[in-house]
Amino acid sequence: MPWSNQGGDQPPKPEGTDPSSDGKRNPWGAGPKGGPRDGNNGPNNPWGAPGGGGPFGGGPLGGPGGPGPDFEAWVRRAQEKAQNLTSGDFSPRGILLLVVAVALLWLASGFYTVAPNQVGLNLVFGRYVGKTGPGLNYNWPEPVGSILRLNVTDRNSIDVGTVGRADTAGATEVPEESLMLTGDENIADVKFRVIWQIDPAHPEFYAFNIKNQVETIKAVAESAMREIVGRTQIQRLLTAERKVIEPAVQAAMQQVLDSYHAGVEVLQVQLLSVDPPPTVIAAFRDVTAAQQDRSRFVNEAQAVANSIVPQARGESARILRDAEAFREQTVAEARGQAARYLKVFEEYKKAPDVTRERLYLETMERVIGAGEKVILDRSTGATPLLPLAPFAPLDSSAKPAAGGQQ
Repeated sequence: MPWSNQGGDQPPKPEGTDPSSDGKRNPWGAGPKGGPRDGNNGPNNPWGAPGGGGPFGGGPLGGPGGPGPDFEAWVRRAQEKAQNLTSGDFSPRGILLLVVAVALLWLASGFYTVAPNQVGLNLVFGRYVGKTGPGLNYNWPEPVGSILRLNVTDRNSIDVGTVGRADTAGATEVPEESLMLTGDENIADVKFRVIWQIDPAHPEFYAFNIKNQVETIKAVAESAMREIVGRTQIQRLLTAERKVIEPAVQAAMQQVLDSYHAGVEVLQVQLLSVDPPPTVIAAFRDVTAAQQDRSRFVNEAQAVANSIVPQARGESARILRDAEAFREQTVAEARGQAARYLKVFEEYKKAPDVTRERLYLETMERVIGAGEKVILDRSTGATPLLPLAPFAPLDSSAKPAAGGQQ
């Protein structure tokens, strides 16, 4: 040992020899002649001199006082105890120190970290005692305690009807999962995807309440889809009802999983494909095309109706306005004639003969003025006249010839 030649427990030398005459110079200096020459008590010992009272003896570190233990002796005793432990010589104190050290190391191993996307579940003797958030946490070390870390913010997906992702080339169809009976007793090939995550509020439900969590979620998804498809006709399933089925299946799945206390949140249900069975898919596609044509024709007819009806309504409104105008005109003229008649009647009462003659002349003017006339001279009898109608009337705008009369 490196400390075996520095006094203390080294073997005694023969009498009459100087302890310091072993061929080596005492690094701490020699003591008084005839006095002890221990390497720990020389006059130049930095750890203290005899009579020191510090924690390492006297001297500059220990200060004045009685004799105390020195550092080298303490190191030697520690080395000896370590050798005794390794050689099988266990003392009660050494065993106690060893047990305490092992216990401290075991307790220190209970510190653990949780990632930002995780939640840690603390178990003591297999029993759930609480959860921890991201960061440094502590739980009893194994085998007393254990930690279960769950990725609560990760989004997971399950495809029903295929093995592997349905949108990849290597996906394999599973007819046992995808073939479903519709409400009108037809068969539809339905492939869909469920996107879910662990409920951050209750991750312990996901960990301890259900077994084979992914298989359970897949079974619930297939059951909910079969229930919704079983209440829907195949034609509506292939066309208009697809956007209605997805939220309905999501709500049905969430209700069932909540009743299980599964600790799962269903985020979305996506219909990947809805087709008839392969043997009749061509006929169903023809039916779908015919339905689309019918919808197109209906839309075109509706467009024509939308353009004709306003035009007819406008024409009807115009006719009604013309009729109302004619009515107002006729009523106004009738009222004017009645007023004229009353005025004439008043004048007739004042001078009946004059008024009667005037009415006769005006009436004859209106009747005879529009027809052809033949003038007879009573003194000479009937006189033939040239017909004036065939002759064209003179152009009043034409200028007379030079020297002639107009």
